Amino acid sequence: MEVIYLLNSGFLVHVDDVLLVFDAFDDPAGVIPQELEKGRYEWLYFFASHAHFDHFNPEIAKFSTKTRRYLLSEDIRSNGGANRMPKEQTSWIGTYDSWQDDVVSVTSFSSTDEGTSFLVEVNGKQIFHAGDFNWWDWTGDTAENRKLAENAFRKQMKHLAGRSFDLVFFPVDGRLGPSMERGAKVFCAETHPKAFVAMHSVGYPAWQPSAGFFAAGHEIPVWAPTKAGERHSF
Repeated sequence: MEVIYLLNSGFLVHVDDVLLVFDAFDDPAGVIPQELEKGRYEWLYFFASHAHFDHFNPEIAKFSTKTRRYLLSEDIRSNGGANRMPKEQTSWIGTYDSWQDDVVSVTSFSSTDEGTSFLVEVNGKQIFHAGDFNWWDWTGDTAENRKLAENAFRKQMKHLAGRSFDLVFFPVDGRLGPSMERGAKVFCAETHPKAFVAMHSVGYPAWQPSAGFFAAGHEIPVWAPTKAGERHSF
């Protein structure tokens, strides 16, 4: 699999002859049109995890002639740009929902913010994109709110614990300061990812796991892109 960073939580993923585009709210390096021009794909799918401006942009509709399906979180329906999406090519995905065709199989999970997270199975690979699902433990918040954030995160982890993934995209947000990797650490400890991509940290230095982030003997490849257009192969 080849992964190209768009921005924030936005990525383009090559899985053999399939292109998956996640949360493409902006593409300052022009990755999407460049990859489509190369023609090294058979099928193209767009995903948007929720309606926040830094995850969904209705401009993705301009690629409709080359797109097989837009898979958008149900909450995006109320977004002003939703009516620009081609109705015959768009599927609205709710929480704990599923959708499939003869190329991809999609399962959605809840989030600790808005919308959904996605598990996409394609060509024998399992790819998890968390959207804004994370342990949002904000330093300086009230003890009550921080406990609520932990409870919400751990409740959702019960639906994910024990699962295996070939590739995971998960927030490691620098704004959380000392808690920036807290959710990611629990996620990696309670699931079985083979590779991990950090996201949702625009403007912060590239993240590297702290000592003890992975249990001994369970280290996996980690990539934390900071520049739009960066590429990495897994």
